[in-house]
Amino acid sequence: MELPKFILGDNTDYPNAIFVIHTEFPRFIINLEDDDVEWFEEFDEHDQREIESEAENLIQAATDFYDREVSRYDD
Repeated sequence: MELPKFILGDNTDYPNAIFVIHTEFPRFIINLEDDDVEWFEEFDEHDQREIESEAENLIQAATDFYDREVSRYDD
């Protein structure tokens, strides 16, 4: 099965949360309500430096995905 790069997530236990799941390496979930990120990968020291430099781009891409999806509901 081919998964999309980003998936929206919802959970009634967290009514104000807006979850975006990134399914490609490095996999993570971000709660856009508070920008809390949970990584599904474990990183070694080399990976950690690379992830830190790329994290801002990945988080911005997740936010852009959410904005695009919401705008499609408004149309």
